Amino acid sequence: MNQNMAAAMELRCWGGDWGLPSVHTESLIVLAYTKFSGAKVAVSPIDWTWKTITVTVPELLCGDTAVQEPTQILNFLRKQRFNADYELTARQGADTMAYIALLEEKLRPALLHTFWVDAENYSNVTRPWFASRSPFPLNFLVPGRLASGALSRILLTTGEAPLHRISEVEGKIYSDAKECLNLLSYRLGTANFFFGNSPTSLDAFVFGFLAPLHKASLPSSPLQSHLRQLDNLTCFCDNILAVYFSSDHLCKIAAQAGSLPPVQETMDANLQKLTQLVNKESNLIEKMDDNLRSSPQHKPHRPEPKPSLSSAKSSTPA
Repeated sequence: MNQNMAAAMELRCWGGDWGLPSVHTESLIVLAYTKFSGAKVAVSPIDWTWKTITVTVPELLCGDTAVQEPTQILNFLRKQRFNADYELTARQGADTMAYIALLEEKLRPALLHTFWVDAENYSNVTRPWFASRSPFPLNFLVPGRLASGALSRILLTTGEAPLHRISEVEGKIYSDAKECLNLLSYRLGTANFFFGNSPTSLDAFVFGFLAPLHKASLPSSPLQSHLRQLDNLTCFCDNILAVYFSSDHLCKIAAQAGSLPPVQETMDANLQKLTQLVNKESNLIEKMDDNLRSSPQHKPHRPEPKPSLSSAKSSTPA
């Protein structure tokens, strides 16, 4: 057993609220994956500490190793044999990478705009939350710094800053995001997870992106309204929260859950284009990934089986 495997792991991340273990997308992705893979980590929220400005979160500490960014952290955990993707086929692995790329390209800008650029949401929800979790005088600095970074990222990924203003790309941002949500809803269908009966890294990423949008009390959000029309996606988030983060929440969700309307059988033209894009990227990734997947694999540590939320319901969600 190597030194890193023997060392305890600590995850630094933003803390929780709104019924979530963290309000931060990247932190949620890693928290969910640790649950799915059975990795035991000590969670250390950076709230009310000077780390709110000195540390890039999430950050995984293991012995003398410090790993940042969700993708790098998940890769590190896989090397420690905490691999929620162990049973995926090469094609499913390629699909995972293609869908994650789609989330980053199509959904991320709209989420950043919703929480950090929309004036009403920023003033009433985002800024007060992050300011209240930062010590004086950082409470005056941290929210503005994060908002500035979000705006720059939107312009760099959707326009050609500084030639474009946010108002010039806002319409396309939300149009792309809604199409992305539609595609995710169609792909998930009536299943609990995206690949079979067990959650994988794709489920962790989708959960991390969708859960804050689903749970935050936003005064202004057409994207949140759109998500709440896609019942299978909101149920997906509630299912993960119930099964992996709160045993008490399970009973509440099961009691409130009813039959969900079936997912539409056909795709519109925009959804068809997105599906073709994902399939094209997936085919390319699968070819590139053949050599990697032909290398020897070790069975990962897996968590104890947990009951699916659907077993507690009188009907299967769609």
